[in-house]
Amino acid sequence: MSQMALPLGWPAAPRDDAFIVTPSNARAAHLLEHWGAWPVLSAVLTGPRKSGRSLLARIFAAKSGGIIVDDAERMPEAQIFHAWNAAQESRRPLVIVADSLPPAWPVKLPDLRSRLAASTHAAIGAPDDALMRLLFVELFHRRGLDARPDLIDWLATRIERSHITVQRVVDALDQEALERRKRLTIPLARTVLAAAGIVTASPSLFDKPAS
Repeated sequence: MSQMALPLGWPAAPRDDAFIVTPSNARAAHLLEHWGAWPVLSAVLTGPRKSGRSLLARIFAAKSGGIIVDDAERMPEAQIFHAWNAAQESRRPLVIVADSLPPAWPVKLPDLRSRLAASTHAAIGAPDDALMRLLFVELFHRRGLDARPDLIDWLATRIERSHITVQRVVDALDQEALERRKRLTIPLARTVLAAAGIVTASPSLFDKPAS
């Protein structure tokens, strides 16, 4: 699986690393990169928390000079409504970052619902197999932890396929490695993550060395 920093030629995102593109988020990345093709100058970017959606929005803003409304569900609906109208008037593109679209996002203001419906929808999905592994590699590297390929493979096949769970796993193993000053191994990871309720404690055939 190839990877690239998104977008090629765009400025680095503020205070964060480059966004990693795999099939689970490639369409969302493409839609934001090609904002000039939007039917209206507004898009709703949805995706799981910790999925890099805010980072992707910041990269978009750095390139386009556009505006971001982040955590939209927690903002007054009237404020989002006015931001949408202002984007059309100023010709500055707007990205609204949210967990989901209406009706899952219970927007009460009818005029805002209609504007969100008219906006481009860019959706980040749950991480695919390639992204799971790349996220582990990146997050362990940031912590200065030596995570070998066999451990990455073991983790990627045993935990829930979600961005938040990847973060929880790295946090738990980082803490254990600091406290016990141990190298990260599959047996250590199994013990720590079983205690945290992230994986089952029973080893499988996959964990046993080949004879």
